[in-house]
Amino acid sequence: MLDFKINKDCFNKAVSDVSKAVSPKSLLPVLSGIRIVVNSDHIILSGSNSEIAIERVIPLTLNNYNVLDVIETGSVVLSAKHLSEIVKKLPSDIHIKMQEKQLVAIQSEEIIIHLNGFSSEEYPTLPDIDLSKHISIPSNKLLDIIDQTLFAVSKNMSRPVLTGVNITLSANEISFIATNSQRLASLKLALETRFEGSFIIPETSLRELSKLIKNEVHMITIYFSEKYAVFKSESLTLFSNLIEGSYPNTSGLFPKESKTIITLNTKQFLQGIDRACLFASEWRNNNVYLEIESENKIKISSYFSEIGLIEETQPIEEITGETDLKISLDASFLMDALKAIKEEEFRLSYSGSMGPILIDSINNPSYIQLISQVRTN
Repeated sequence: MLDFKINKDCFNKAVSDVSKAVSPKSLLPVLSGIRIVVNSDHIILSGSNSEIAIERVIPLTLNNYNVLDVIETGSVVLSAKHLSEIVKKLPSDIHIKMQEKQLVAIQSEEIIIHLNGFSSEEYPTLPDIDLSKHISIPSNKLLDIIDQTLFAVSKNMSRPVLTGVNITLSANEISFIATNSQRLASLKLALETRFEGSFIIPETSLRELSKLIKNEVHMITIYFSEKYAVFKSESLTLFSNLIEGSYPNTSGLFPKESKTIITLNTKQFLQGIDRACLFASEWRNNNVYLEIESENKIKISSYFSEIGLIEETQPIEEITGETDLKISLDASFLMDALKAIKEEEFRLSYSGSMGPILIDSINNPSYIQLISQVRTN
């Protein structure tokens, strides 16, 4: 049996979070549900599909407020779709009690709803966590890492390994790399590690994780095994399958020397690229052209033969090397790169007509991006 009372807002958030891992079109009806396990001092809500599983833990108290009162322990699986809609529309705190044969009564004030459930014994067990291989990162730092790499993954399923972020652990360093073959984002972080390995986390898993930890401040421990990774905090656990295969060696893509290095204001340059894209939605090519006009000016332009020309000049903060520079880049790739930079200024390095453009932060040399040039003839 099962019987507990819970704060409506707290329960609603937990139901909403774990519902993100539930597939409504599952062939097994029990997998379209949320498993609720009631223990004496907390409850656990779980949702899962073939790729990820999410667990939320609700303790008796949160921030010194009583949010949960356990009357009787037990477990049940309830339809994620119906439970989510019911909880959102209830007016206040909720009393949930199992009556008989998985029939659950959900009450709030004078409202009583009866919902048929499934036995939790039918629900698949989640894999055991391998405690031997793990690292810990503050949630706000992990969120920054996801923001600065995830946009660069490939959307093309013909090369599955490129549809995720590659995490490589070596002695006292962890690196994150994402690429779609036309652009690349690489970030390295000094971190004490006791093991080495390379793991590819799917883009969908990291996107869900970023939503779950967006407004929370705590440590995230990441556990690694051969086939899955687990992201765990005090109240949240996300299980993710890993992408099988070997990630390509990208170290040879970084230019060894640069002919021209330009320092620019990040916000101002991003706004200029955004303006250059005004006509992009009406044309299949979204290219932007960069040209050094003098030692302290760079011209940004885009040309659409059936619409018109957009151009502007901006000041160069600093320049070293050759001043004869004309390049064409995918504007959307360039905008994504600039949005990921947290610093006021950035460097743009040019190594030649055949090489990629390198973009890095002035105060964060461990974060580097590459963008392939667009051939114009």
